[in-house]
Amino acid sequence: MTSPALPPAVAAYLDDQHVMTLATSGADGPWAAAVFYARREHELLFMSSPQSRHCRDLSVNPCCAATVQANERDWVKIKGVQLQGRVSTVDAADQAHALAHYAAKFPLVTSSATAPAVIAAAMAKVHWYRLHIERLFFIDNSRGFGRREQIDLDRSRQGRVPGDRVQG
Repeated sequence: MTSPALPPAVAAYLDDQHVMTLATSGADGPWAAAVFYARREHELLFMSSPQSRHCRDLSVNPCCAATVQANERDWVKIKGVQLQGRVSTVDAADQAHALAHYAAKFPLVTSSATAPAVIAAAMAKVHWYRLHIERLFFIDNSRGFGRREQIDLDRSRQGRVPGDRVQG
């Protein structure tokens, strides 16, 4: 059984943005880290050092939350995504495809031969990760202040959650 598709407005918004704030929890407590991402269907692909605090947290507890938003001063123009999901490493068989997908958004990482030395050195140390989106809320104040649309992509989680206020 496949997950429902992201609504076009949400997919376009995620494709247009570049950075997500990834929230994790581990032995040292909650943590948030900003990472560049590229969307592939219901996944947000990112790379990071496996020694980073957020990746160490995710290796023990893959459940996470994230936000994506532009820096906006006008409240009526505020849009953003709040999401929850699970992170896993990209397996070896999919790494070239993940890199190609990511490089389409961030051409600087296309080739270590043409990338600046600092980027090539960093690329040699990172691992690829995928955040599989299970549930998200799309905020779009242009359609009404505080308007929030809930989208469940994990069929086992579909339906309203106690305490969540869904506005249409």
